[in-house]
Parts: sequence; structure tokens; C-alpha cells
Amino acid sequence: MRNAVILFACLLTAQLCNAQADTVKTYAVQDSVKVDTIQKLKFNYKQLIIPSILIGYGVIGIESDQLKSFNTQIREEVKEDIDQKTSIDDFSQWAPAASVFALDAFGVKAKHSLRDRGVMLATSYVIMSSTVFALKSISHIERPDGTSKNSFPSGHTATAFAGAEFLWQEYKDKSVWYGITGYAVATGTGIFRIYNNRHWLTDVAAGAGIGILSTKIAYWVNPFISKTLFGKKEETHPTSFIMPFYDGKNAGIGFVKTF
Repeated sequence: MRNAVILFACLLTAQLCNAQADTVKTYAVQDSVKVDTIQKLKFNYKQLIIPSILIGYGVIGIESDQLKSFNTQIREEVKEDIDQKTSIDDFSQWAPAASVFALDAFGVKAKHSLRDRGVMLATSYVIMSSTVFALKSISHIERPDGTSKNSFPSGHTATAFAGAEFLWQEYKDKSVWYGITGYAVATGTGIFRIYNNRHWLTDVAAGAGIGILSTKIAYWVNPFISKTLFGKKEETHPTSFIMPFYDGKNAGIGFVKTF
């Protein structure tokens, strides 16, 4: 279990350091150029490094005997330390994304409008959910507790990290601590999935990478989606959004309405 915590801490630090470097560039642009209501995020291949490592680690772990052995070692450590399972991960997976709307409601203004945030979060969840569902259907990896064969990747972790990246993108210009907090909660969600004997480390790593990458893609394509759906005008009429989600266990639809 200690090994899993150390690995996630290292990856979290690397992700935030990489993101902070991009933030410095953003500040430089904002000093000289007025930023549009819809923030256009240019594609940067460096932003793919951490998600790719996480996803790659998970995918390789499906066949790698060494990583499978590491998975088993961590499970045995967890089984020795576990006293009682917790359901905190069922709720913490939603906390980072929910924080974006809560902070804005309490006066800490997000980077984008409610409408654009709704579109980007919906896009992220669609990408993330469809990817998780497809991989679960294809891989048929048995869960550590033996209850089913849909362990890979972790939907809870993917949801949490998609929300953490969403929180980071909206508030990185306010303070780096918003991003740190979001990623810490997401990391905790992944660790609890292992602690509850519901996922292997490789499942959680892949889920984290998918979640991060899904939100990054959502931000990259948002200008095109917003222009396609709403035209050039930003907020002239009330709008509504339906956000489907699937975390590997639960499926549902979220609803956001702007006035």
C-alpha cells in the first residue's frame, strides 16, 4: 500500500509541475493580450506525457507478469492492513468537479462561463465514460475481490481525475492550491479503490490517465463545440445541458441549466 501511495504522489507532483509550467506561459499571454470569454487552449504534446504514462502503465500491466506480481503484492499488503471498507470513494469521485461550481457560486469566479463549463464537463464525461466502458468490455480483468470481471480501468478514479483536471483548468490562474487539492482528492479516491479491494494499481493508474486526458481533450475541442452549438454569441439565451456519466458501476445523467 505504501508503494501505491508513493507512486501516486510522484505522478501527482509531476502532473502539477507540468501544468504549472503551462500556467506561467498563460500569465505571460494575459499580461499583453486580452483573453476571450472562451479560453482557447493550444494543443501541447507535453500535456500528454503524464496521462500517457499512466494509461501505458495500466495497459502494460494487463499482460506483464512483473506488474501483475506487483499488483498482487499491494493487494496482500492491503488485506493485512484493512480493518473495514469505506464508501468515501463513492462520494469523493465527484468532489473535484462539484467544487468548480461551488466555488463560482460562492464568489470565486471560474475562468469560463457556466455554459462553457457545462459543455466542457459534459464533453469530458462522455469521452471518459465511453473509454472506460469500452475498455471494461474488452479487457475482462477480474477484480481483486473476485466479484466481477470489469476491473480495468477504474471508473471511480477516472471520474475523480477528470474532475481534478477540470478544477485545475478553471482555477489555476487563481491559485495553484486549487489544483493541488483537486488532485489530492482524486489520488485519495484511487487509493481507496485499492484499499477497498475493488481495483488493482494498474486499474487505478489507467483510470487516472483517462480522466486527465478526457478533460484536456474537452478543453482543446471546446471552441469548436461552442461555435457549432451556439454560434459566436456567448450568453444571450438560457441554455441547458445533459451530462451522461458512467464510472464502471453507476450510470446516470447530470443536468445543468443557465439563466
